[in-house]
Amino acid sequence: MNNELYEHLAFLYGSERSANLYPRLENIISQFRSGYPQFAKAREARVSEQDAILITYGDMVQDGATPLHTLAEFLQAHLVGLVSGVHFLPFFPYTSDDGFSVVDYWAIDSNLGNWDDVAQTGRHFRLMFDAVINHISAHSAWFQGFLHGNTTYQDYFIAIEPDADLSQVFRPRALPLLTEVETTMGNKHVWTTFSADQIDLNFANPDVLLKIIELLLFYVTQGAEFIRLDAIGFMWKEIGTTCLHLPQAHRAIQLMRSVLNLTAPRVALITETNVPHAENVSYFGNGRNEAQLVYNFSLPPLTLHAFHTGNAETLSRWAETLTLPSNEVTFFNFLASHDGIGLTPARGILDETAVANIVQRVQQLGGHVSFKNNPDGSQSAYELNINYLDALCDPDKEEPIELIARRFLASQAIMLALRGVPGIYFHSLFGSRSWPEGVQESGRFRTINRQKLQRDPLEQELANPHTLRHHVFNGYARLLRQRTAHPAFHPNGGQEVLALHPALFALRRTSVDGTAVLLCLHNVSSETVSAVLPHGRYTDLLAGGEYEGEVGVRPYQVLWLQKE
Repeated sequence: MNNELYEHLAFLYGSERSANLYPRLENIISQFRSGYPQFAKAREARVSEQDAILITYGDMVQDGATPLHTLAEFLQAHLVGLVSGVHFLPFFPYTSDDGFSVVDYWAIDSNLGNWDDVAQTGRHFRLMFDAVINHISAHSAWFQGFLHGNTTYQDYFIAIEPDADLSQVFRPRALPLLTEVETTMGNKHVWTTFSADQIDLNFANPDVLLKIIELLLFYVTQGAEFIRLDAIGFMWKEIGTTCLHLPQAHRAIQLMRSVLNLTAPRVALITETNVPHAENVSYFGNGRNEAQLVYNFSLPPLTLHAFHTGNAETLSRWAETLTLPSNEVTFFNFLASHDGIGLTPARGILDETAVANIVQRVQQLGGHVSFKNNPDGSQSAYELNINYLDALCDPDKEEPIELIARRFLASQAIMLALRGVPGIYFHSLFGSRSWPEGVQESGRFRTINRQKLQRDPLEQELANPHTLRHHVFNGYARLLRQRTAHPAFHPNGGQEVLALHPALFALRRTSVDGTAVLLCLHNVSSETVSAVLPHGRYTDLLAGGEYEGEVGVRPYQVLWLQKE
């Protein structure tokens, strides 16, 4: 018996039930290991400075052919050598929320393509899949079975009385927590954290957890090296608590990690928890037993605040706290994604006045704000819905594209310089703007950053030196080439935040063996500022200039300085 697996099960379900559950889990593991022995070998190094992951929908680029096939061709043509991996946002059959209301976890949406199309991308890039396992579509076979009295699925979902005291439950959306549904056994109220079409799964039923473990192993067989656990902090419910970050949720993730360690140790779990920083990093566990990567959710709003104020001091103080519990884990750094810019991770770091100022500026720039319900009945801003490039702009000025691109690339350089693995949203890499027409068409604020692009016009803009897309993509490519080539950017390398000037976000990055050192300076302001460099002569990796002593850093300039 594997004591680690048994202890996880016993913690979740008690010793008596686990005695029967353990043989079932052991059978799942043994069948996988005998059927897929090729996954038993671990990578020598899970991630390195050469890793950067593109975040994209399967139909982000279109030309009339199968979207996943078109995307594979486009990525191969433009991104080989720049990014190492591709995170496919949910590509399963779905009914709402742009893929996050999954009908069938095991299938590819026929409108996108098939598993062979996914494998085509996997021939050139490492793959990340979404495991949207907190909830499933109301139109899924599982929930339809629940509605029609199928005994297999009666405990797959959480049905409770509508008068239950749910006042302590953390609410990420300003929507009802319970949804009334008609079943063959009468009307019931089911738990729906995110929407009436997204029915929460009941992990207190061990059959659900074992089925999800089978699902994760299936994703491994389809090429996933990274598995993103979507909204995973909500997965365990206990009335009378917040139903967020409960010990059982952590333990379930630890069980998933243990199973993958035994079956596919090269595969990493990434937790997606849009919450305050201390709660977010708790998903590292002890550094060896839970997620290998954690989304760095405080980075987007704090970087935005730095550029809005022209002052990087708050960002720098927070960055000083970015320690890791072991060399087996690291941050998944990102600034933009398919979702908006979460504000909850900034609370406790920024005061309410600073948060309100960000909200006001984003609204002036044509963005939207999503709200959540609080336990006291009030509402607070939860998420900014705007393209990240536009969120950095000045609402009072018409700015030239060169300035817009330079400021945006300075923000992205901060993300690339920080210790961790960068996650780059498609629209950031290719210089997109907000898409207000999408919001009008869909009625959803998040659509503002989810535009689907036609391949020919996109490639024409990339080739045209007078377009914003050209400036952003080529500048981004230059940053990525330098980052992936320098060992000081290794995720397990050293990182020290330097206080050189309030407007400078400055890092000293050091390679794992200590032999390579970089001084990374990022001016978040519209003014030239002076800074005194540590002793020595430096060469800029990006532009090739030489620097020594006191230097002037131009507005939104990025200097990645290597000591001679």
